[in-house]
Amino acid sequence: MIELYKVSKVVPSGAEMLTILHSLDLIIPDGQFITVVGPSGSGKSTLLGLIAGLDAPTSGEIRIDGQAITGMNEDSLAELRGAKIGFVFQSFHLIPSLTALENILVPMEIAGASDAPARAQHLLEDVDLAARAHHYPSQLSGGEQQRVAIARAFANNPSMLLADEPTGNLDSRNGRHVFELMVEMNRKRKATLVLVTHEYELAALADRQISLRDGRVVSDSEASELGREIEDSVEASRS
Repeated sequence: MIELYKVSKVVPSGAEMLTILHSLDLIIPDGQFITVVGPSGSGKSTLLGLIAGLDAPTSGEIRIDGQAITGMNEDSLAELRGAKIGFVFQSFHLIPSLTALENILVPMEIAGASDAPARAQHLLEDVDLAARAHHYPSQLSGGEQQRVAIARAFANNPSMLLADEPTGNLDSRNGRHVFELMVEMNRKRKATLVLVTHEYELAALADRQISLRDGRVVSDSEASELGREIEDSVEASRS
């Protein structure tokens, strides 16, 4: 479970202080798929960074599975992220000198996983890239690179996946495919999925949608009937 209590973020801006996130309370249950939407500058990526422990709030407390991460040192935060959190970013962040399979292996090897090669191959199969295992990022399309990044995010079986505009650098067709794969992996592996996106049609597929504006939550709603209908059609097309 992800819990935020009275969390805010304020940064210097010239001679003044700029509030990026106003005090907010947020609870995300285990296994929930939640999208965060809003205009540029609304605080979406800042919220994701705070949940991940990549940034510290100015005030308030953040808890991951009951453990307060505010005040943790960097070593403890790195250990927490390695064990519980997977990341997918807009710009892929693959290591160019490693193959698709090797990119997925990296977090497993850092964690000392004994069955890493078999697990990495299975993850590639999950994202329909088994035949591209020995290709380098430069030999893959943008959509394929993002699918490798999704597989890598699940390398250590995290309990939560955080994705920041994962379809932002893709065309609509590849973006939809990547989005569907993330939802499928979320359902299959029972991981909490928090996804920042500017694509409202895709956001409607989530269990829950949070809208931010000027650093404040302006709406927090469960999946709409339209969203459920779209999700049903996606699942039917894949079966």
